[in-house]
Amino acid sequence: THTHTHTHGRLFKLTLICCLFSAIKALFWKIYMRNDPCTSLVGLRGSGSSGSNLVLSQALALLEEAADLLVIHRDFSTSLDFCERGCETISIEYQNGEDYRCEEVKASLCIVGMQALAEMNRWREVLSWLLRYYKVAEKLPLKILEMCILLYSKVEEPHVMLEVGGDWLRDEGKQNLAGYGTIVELYFLQVLLPLGQFAEAESLVKDCSVFNEEQQAIALRTVRERQKHWAEPHIPEKSEQIRKEQLVIRKEQQAGYISKKFASILKLLKRILKSAMNCLHSIPFRRVLLTALVVYLIVLRLDPAASSSHPFIYTLVQLFRQMWAAVSPAHATPSVTK
Repeated sequence: THTHTHTHGRLFKLTLICCLFSAIKALFWKIYMRNDPCTSLVGLRGSGSSGSNLVLSQALALLEEAADLLVIHRDFSTSLDFCERGCETISIEYQNGEDYRCEEVKASLCIVGMQALAEMNRWREVLSWLLRYYKVAEKLPLKILEMCILLYSKVEEPHVMLEVGGDWLRDEGKQNLAGYGTIVELYFLQVLLPLGQFAEAESLVKDCSVFNEEQQAIALRTVRERQKHWAEPHIPEKSEQIRKEQLVIRKEQQAGYISKKFASILKLLKRILKSAMNCLHSIPFRRVLLTALVVYLIVLRLDPAASSSHPFIYTLVQLFRQMWAAVSPAHATPSVTK
């Protein structure tokens, strides 16, 4: 459903936005934020061609604008457009990635673009969008590949990264990178094992130098345990069925408790209403209305200082005494018999 897909598109948000801010912060610290003129953007203009620095400055401006549109204005479509413009500008000028500064800007633009695609629920397009600018999987930066593995694992489509991750890990030039071990672990846990690729998982653990003996033993034991569960699919199905039955029973119990609670509240409300009706029936409404009318006439219509109103006031006082005697006969003054 659309809601389910939209939720999947949001699952990757926190990881992606953290990587986005860290990448952009590191990039601008390297290029923009240093006060040393030898390492600032102005200083860099003297160390290379003017065309190179012009492309770099244009790409940085597009990156800053794209990040602002993404984080502050939440205009994901326009942010993606700025990322594409920046990546195309760098790709045209540097087809072989010979300038590491432009490669850093390009990677940051791709991170912002990935987040924009995820926000627009277009996460299925992320990998193909990245390959537009990197052509082959082996050229994907380590951080971007890590984010892709996490993304497609969260949306339960790890098969998308099976071939891409394998090609990247087999590239000998990647094995000396600082985060190579992280990619190996992610590929092992989030791609190979969920897909049941146990032979490839064992081969990766045995051939990869990032695991020490203890880690290798733990990884191989994990493979065997997963393989055992994979060969017995009826066990998780039964446990899942039992869990669902327990959940239904719990809901029924909660529904019964709620209905009993509601019935007791209705009974209490009925008693309160009955008591209120009894009190209302016991009040002499006619006398109450007459009293209210008399008070209204006395307060608003009669002038107590006028002599013409004295007889009427005296009559009202007598009427009040009779009403009080009728309402409270126990407190009435007893008659005197001769």
